[in-house]
Amino acid sequence: MTYRTVDVRHQPGLVQVTLDRPHRRNGIDHEVIADLNAALDAAEGDPTCRAVVLRGRDGVFSDGMDFATAAADSGSADGGQAFFDLLTRFTTTDRVVVSQVDGRVAGGGVGLAAASDVVHATPRSTFALPEALWGLLPCCVLPFLVRRVGFQKAYTATLSTQVVDAREAHRIHLVDELSETPETVLRQLVFRLVRLDGEIIGDAKRYFHRLAPIDERAGSVAVAEFGRLMSSPVVRRRIADFVDHGRYPWER
Repeated sequence: MTYRTVDVRHQPGLVQVTLDRPHRRNGIDHEVIADLNAALDAAEGDPTCRAVVLRGRDGVFSDGMDFATAAADSGSADGGQAFFDLLTRFTTTDRVVVSQVDGRVAGGGVGLAAASDVVHATPRSTFALPEALWGLLPCCVLPFLVRRVGFQKAYTATLSTQVVDAREAHRIHLVDELSETPETVLRQLVFRLVRLDGEIIGDAKRYFHRLAPIDERAGSVAVAEFGRLMSSPVVRRRIADFVDHGRYPWER
């Protein structure tokens, strides 16, 4: 399998997936979504695999939406649907999805973490939802973030757009383990996971989904709102100004 945007390594008990577009801050677009789905396919096809480990590189996990791609499309909801479906797959695949964060996370990158089963982070990591600065909302992220950290924390993060440091992210349960040595934490987790029957992971996810569901209605609302906002001429002009001139919305 050839991947364009991620590096995939099979290791005992796990598949390691590294977002590998540092020149675009590991921005998320249709190619990244397709490659992450393909990596999940590979993990699900390996009967010895218990975990899919997602990480970034060079101090960036993911800055979220790839604005260069967004500026070129027509503002349809297709990208929102594909991204929501990917996050849903994180929560339903019968492999444990682990996000290992070492550095900056923003926008849709927060969604990748929030939809993961387990999040490890180093103390230098930061998390932010800057979408409102562009006239957007983290539509597809919020159902997963609300389930992980609660309504008010997700609401405040959306409106404030402020950066949350690793310690605070750990306190509100966006991060499960905060460590200077996340590889050690990962080894300890995988040591336990490989002793589980593969079926029990899927059973657990299905059961917990019934306790705290993210249903089709939530997906429809998220994707519709994403499409509405992305179709706004003001939003599209702000994105184009940033892509073409490096100008942020507040630099008028």
